[in-house]
Amino acid sequence: MGFTTWSFGPNPEDKTETYNFIANNSDIYIEHPDDKIPWQAWINNTELPVEFTDMINGTVSDKISNIDLCVSLGLLNMDRSDLAEDFDGTIPQYNSMDDKKIEDAYFKHVDYILGKLNPKYLVICIEANELKLHSKVKWEQYKNLIKNVKLRVKEKYPDLKISESITLHNIYNPETENPEAYTNEMINYMNNMDFASISFKGMQTKNDFQKAFDLINSRINVPIAFVETCHLAENLNIKSLDLHIKSSEKKQNKYMETLLTNAQEHNYEFIIWWSYRDFDALWETFPEEVKDLGKIWRNTGILDKNGKKRASKYTWDIVFKK
Repeated sequence: MGFTTWSFGPNPEDKTETYNFIANNSDIYIEHPDDKIPWQAWINNTELPVEFTDMINGTVSDKISNIDLCVSLGLLNMDRSDLAEDFDGTIPQYNSMDDKKIEDAYFKHVDYILGKLNPKYLVICIEANELKLHSKVKWEQYKNLIKNVKLRVKEKYPDLKISESITLHNIYNPETENPEAYTNEMINYMNNMDFASISFKGMQTKNDFQKAFDLINSRINVPIAFVETCHLAENLNIKSLDLHIKSSEKKQNKYMETLLTNAQEHNYEFIIWWSYRDFDALWETFPEEVKDLGKIWRNTGILDKNGKKRASKYTWDIVFKK
């Protein structure tokens, strides 16, 4: 049971408090050490950007001892439609996503981070299945690319457990022309991983999220891990996105109880709650153009913005202490 290292505030002391909370309330945690990939440096064998090396070195210095680490890497961009951007905002030109230069560059990227952080688990791509919702052609290219990179990583790190995260909400109820075929493909795809990495959010009732859990509980035959999940503890209203969701502390706790019950009964590998505390303070520093987007998961902590425990924190404690 653990959390990502997403800080609730922008200051160094907020980051320190986040890591201290994780150390005291978890036995695993996730680092997301790349929001950009230095493609040109890897492709051209030039010096890595200082922003990137500083980010990785900071993650190394913050590493929490005595609990497991999962590293989760962002091969794809934010809307999962193409490769992640380089530090100059570009992506490398390619004829096919599985071009050898892309494969070599991404392997170098993964290898560099693994050599620095030495995790127990690796999510080599975040929310990979969403790429198919954008492009069937790129999805086929992606599968070949990631297969080749994983083979090379496994050869060098044979004990490392590797996966690609899949959005459960999009395989339970996919918005695609043939939803059953899509769901079946993704279930089969996960069953060929070392563990099935689940990203899950957005459903509102116990009945709905239990049905989604039932889907993977009945059809996944490798260990299941929730590598990113959360639930709103307050109402959400964003006019610009026409997004209106009713929630509450009680509803958040109901989701937490259901998640942990399924984890216990079906022996999940691990669970990662995305943000342990509401990040209102960090949100205040967001650029105006992304503030509305940032509101979506701002109030999903098991602590509120003031650090006060919600009901879900007490639920977490009961299970974690067992």
